[in-house]
Amino acid sequence: MSSTTIKVSRDLRDRLKQQAADENRTLGEHLDFLASLADRRRRFATLRKEIDATPSHLMESYHEETEWWEPAQDG
Repeated sequence: MSSTTIKVSRDLRDRLKQQAADENRTLGEHLDFLASLADRRRRFATLRKEIDATPSHLMESYHEETEWWEPAQDG
């Protein structure tokens, strides 16, 4: 794996290093975690928009189907 240098303020660097230490991660691992978290938030925001844009008749069909499937999974 190659590495690089990024320019951030000392305060931000110190905050990130402390957060990483608190979670027993290296700084690189912590930055990867934060990037993954941002990706996940973006995916969920997109999903929320897509759900909100779903026509009501399709949402009704979805709810009917999940009402049928949920008890089937439990038994």
